[in-house]
Amino acid sequence: MTAASLLRRVAAPKALAGAAVAAATCGTLLAAAPAQAATPTSAQATAKAMIGDSAQYQCFAKIVDHESDWNVTATNASSGAYGLVQALPASKMASAGSDWKTNAATQIKWGLSYMNERYGSPCDAWNFWQANGWY
Repeated sequence: MTAASLLRRVAAPKALAGAAVAAATCGTLLAAAPAQAATPTSAQATAKAMIGDSAQYQCFAKIVDHESDWNVTATNASSGAYGLVQALPASKMASAGSDWKTNAATQIKWGLSYMNERYGSPCDAWNFWQANGWY
């Protein structure tokens, strides 16, 4: 079976199982491409756009630098805190969107809301973080 005919089978509805068998028969490995997680640079650009105010962005960025190094899937092994802003429990971020596990914008939206509600602003959250080593 040629690669082209294999691709035609994959593209046809109800052909996934058949395509897997065909791929195995041909010795071809097919793997789904992983979802593209935000890179630190793209997450930072997203945060800048969402926050707008440069000073508040800088405070937000300092927290995220310390908490996750801009890794949307960062997980604290001992507490289970997750994501850019290390939400605990992680599932709290579902209130900002169903894609909270992998979407930087959703995590940023939730983190900004948390910082504004609990501390007043990202800079107030950063001031608390500096005094306590957490927020």
